[in-house]
Amino acid sequence: MKNSNRLLYALALIKFLLPFFLQNAYYEPHRDEMLYLAEGSHMAWGFMEVPPMLSVFAWLTHLLGDHFFWVKCWPSLFGALTYILTGKIILSLGGRSFALVLAFLSFIMGAYLRVHFLFQPNFLEIFFWTLIAYSMIRFVQTQETKWLYLFGIACGLGMLSKYSVLFFITSILVGLLLTDQRKVFRNKHFYYAALIGLLIFLPNFLWQYSQHFPVVFHMRKLQRTQLQYVSPSSFLIDQIIMNFPCVFIWLTGLWAVSFLRKYKTYRFIGWTYAGVILLLLMGHGKNYYSLGAYPVLFAFGAYQLEQLTLVKRKLIRYVLVALPLFFGYWLVPIALPIFTPEKLAAFYEKRKVKKLGVLNWEDGKSHPLPQDFSDMLGWEEMAQKMAKAYALLDSNEKKHTILFCDNYGQAGALNYYRRKYNLPETYSDNASFLYWIPNNMPFDNILLLTDDEKEMEHPFLKNFKSVILTDSIIHPFARERGDLVILLKGTNDLFRQEMKEKIKKDKAALE
Repeated sequence: MKNSNRLLYALALIKFLLPFFLQNAYYEPHRDEMLYLAEGSHMAWGFMEVPPMLSVFAWLTHLLGDHFFWVKCWPSLFGALTYILTGKIILSLGGRSFALVLAFLSFIMGAYLRVHFLFQPNFLEIFFWTLIAYSMIRFVQTQETKWLYLFGIACGLGMLSKYSVLFFITSILVGLLLTDQRKVFRNKHFYYAALIGLLIFLPNFLWQYSQHFPVVFHMRKLQRTQLQYVSPSSFLIDQIIMNFPCVFIWLTGLWAVSFLRKYKTYRFIGWTYAGVILLLLMGHGKNYYSLGAYPVLFAFGAYQLEQLTLVKRKLIRYVLVALPLFFGYWLVPIALPIFTPEKLAAFYEKRKVKKLGVLNWEDGKSHPLPQDFSDMLGWEEMAQKMAKAYALLDSNEKKHTILFCDNYGQAGALNYYRRKYNLPETYSDNASFLYWIPNNMPFDNILLLTDDEKEMEHPFLKNFKSVILTDSIIHPFARERGDLVILLKGTNDLFRQEMKEKIKKDKAALE
């Protein structure tokens, strides 16, 4: 057992460090990371897109200097912690080193390699889904009430991380009701633990209530613009593809907890997985929304495969390790950008990666790089060119100039690089940035960064005495390629009033 624990923590350390060695240093933070980092400068009990927990780590990142390492430290750290929980489930079942290795491969040869290197709420969601499952498994094994309290705390903190944790909570409760473990509902400590979880989540719920539930507005917009295009068939196929190198491990785990007699005690795990998939299918969830359901299946699958090869068929173990390594080797350049954009695009072309569909963006077209990777490019170029345009203003003009962006990625990037390039705070009316625009914002001069390539043709420009197109984003692989930097000077009262009314109307739409 001691040796197994040492192996577990050694592999967790590798899990933490590996992405730092794999991702090419050429790339910058992701578009969505820019938004979540910005939320760390506007601490609150909630945001339009997510609950508040991620902003705590964004705040810590700012406190530590905004270095790229700290941006990536948190997802890597929680990825390692999620693997430790998975390993602890294996050890609680009686598993040993081989099962730990199989579970480890599941975390580095598939979708988790990317998820655990992006500063997005998914890494917290996956961790808390796993912690919820782990705490209930340990309660079933020991009947010790401390695990029920951990369950309640995990549910509460999970809901402060991402609202989709509710899918897993609902599914595991239904799973318990449908199996012999329904007896947990006769335990008074279960309800005390549930109360603790509700109290932990309460501040965010009250914030949502006070802000007229902006999460509903956000989900409606997401459903209208993205989720409605997710087909059930593609969602189910992606469940296989996301962790293809290790698909046999989680399928073994699902089969074991669903049908094998010796796992009857854990039958609720099988029902939990079925419930999660059903809820996501009903809600047209994106493929990666389900990633939190797999670590527990990897634990049971790795343990079962270890047991099947314990005495006989030991040679099969080499095959079980070789398969993930072989297929994972080819998938690593898709999971993380390990080469520069030019080299990576050439690699995809040579390997015919286009056929896999991973180069398709939200616009339905195929591009040289995956959308996630192109969302990691061009941001510092923006900051440099905005700073160059800002320098065209004299000191008095700067006092009456605001920096404004069309989308949250642009605004987040300029705020991320603002200290390096001596820029003031940048604003936008997109996403949570809308909340942070002062109601009395002066619009005398505007340094605009726009993703509308026809911006110079719009009639509103007549409201300014001077309109100068100073530059554009030219990075060939950046998703923001073609964005324009426009300096607008000397606006009139009509435009000021129209902008104030527009912002007031946009904020009112959230109520």
